[in-house]
Amino acid sequence: MRVLLITLIVLFLALQFRLWFGDGGMIELGRLQQALEAQKIQNASLKERNAALEAEVKDLKQGVAAIEERARSDLGMIKKGETFYQTVEEDPPGTK
Repeated sequence: MRVLLITLIVLFLALQFRLWFGDGGMIELGRLQQALEAQKIQNASLKERNAALEAEVKDLKQGVAAIEERARSDLGMIKKGETFYQTVEEDPPGTK
């Protein structure tokens, strides 16, 4: 009877070990859940970025104003007849 009890306890401990530390065990499950949450956060961020890019593409396809704004800000272009002024801010005293 004693041998049977010891055998059952050893078997139980072996199964518990596999449950907690084996492939697909509880520790791996926790790690995978953390990875899933991190991926969900990254996906949400990328969805926001994609939506902003999609809106910008749509705006560039439809409107001349958006193209003009990009040309002015990114390329420094001006319209015919406009005068370009550049302001230079002085460094505050004591920063050099």
